[in-house]
Amino acid sequence: MPRPGLISALAYDDPKAAVAWLEKAFGFEVALLVEDDEGRLAHCEMTYGESTIMIGSPWHERIASPGMVGGKTTQTVHIQLGADVDAHCARARAAGAEIFAEPEDQFYGDRTYRCYDLEGHIWTVSAPVEAVSIAEMEARSGHKITTPSA
Repeated sequence: MPRPGLISALAYDDPKAAVAWLEKAFGFEVALLVEDDEGRLAHCEMTYGESTIMIGSPWHERIASPGMVGGKTTQTVHIQLGADVDAHCARARAAGAEIFAEPEDQFYGDRTYRCYDLEGHIWTVSAPVEAVSIAEMEARSGHKITTPSA
């Protein structure tokens, strides 16, 4: 029984190719695959750790893969790793990801890289490398950071 939560759904012009690529590049695993009577992918659910994403074709006139609309996108997807962002980046690069932000330590204590997938979706991949207090994050970034009161 699914638990309450949020699942991102991504549209691809070639969703079967996307499923294979996401397995190879990022390490996602297929949890559910639905094909129509002609063997086309109708719906796929993939997991990474405790998280799930859905993969499919555009099913509405306002849904498109970035490659279908000149590379534009209205959301990005974030993968939170346990460790070794550099190895994950190398794996994604070897699978054909276009890395547009190389792995770099961030003011908030994560090491992060960013890439485009095979159809232009933007992915951010991070892992914690140090514990950083709110005060230190503010000092490093120049931003004012607030959290809800307990």
